[in-house]
Amino acid sequence: MNRLTRITSILIHLQSKKVVTAKEIANRFEISLRTVYRDIKTLQESGVPIGSENGIGYFIVEGYSLPPIMITEEEANALIVSEKLILNQGDTSLKKDFNSLLLKIKSVLRNFEKDNITKLDNRVIPSTTKETFESNSLSVMQKAITNTVVVQIKYHSFYKDEITLREIEPLGIYFTEKAWVVVAYCRLRKEVREFRLDRVIESNTTSQNFDYQEDFNLSNYFSELANLS
Repeated sequence: MNRLTRITSILIHLQSKKVVTAKEIANRFEISLRTVYRDIKTLQESGVPIGSENGIGYFIVEGYSLPPIMITEEEANALIVSEKLILNQGDTSLKKDFNSLLLKIKSVLRNFEKDNITKLDNRVIPSTTKETFESNSLSVMQKAITNTVVVQIKYHSFYKDEITLREIEPLGIYFTEKAWVVVAYCRLRKEVREFRLDRVIESNTTSQNFDYQEDFNLSNYFSELANLS
């Protein structure tokens, strides 16, 4: 990767997150910290408003935005493969959100790139042997996690074969290769529970917020489960 391409890519990376550390940039682009500092200085001198805080990282000053970005052919191809996988994962809300995103991205492609995507679209297909359970609330759960909003769900319990109305605080989401599962604090049971989204009959966000658990992550959650078993 030449320096101009790398500097442009660093700018895009900075735009993608609220704060980015120098080490993160160095690891992603396989460069030294000294090179990171030099590239950041180049961007600042060119007029990009990049701020920094010692011990925290770099950030783009609020209000600055890049012009529309052209994507490479390889990136466009990756989107087509991603689309095929998403179409086969079972949740209709995710399909809808991704299709909307894909249409926006396709709209900025050049004509020959659109032709190439059409060719590839008919030549890529995910496994059709996998049985997935359909759901329609992944989008709601994702938004609830980022906005720390309590969700009210009507849930069909498989083991007791009963339907209950619950308020949950979504903490994380994972895919089992058959169904999406949300890990959430259940206010009815007063503990962290797992809810398969294909068993969520109805889901609605409420006007209530819950405290964001900074120390929660799925890696630790699964490790704790493994230790209990």
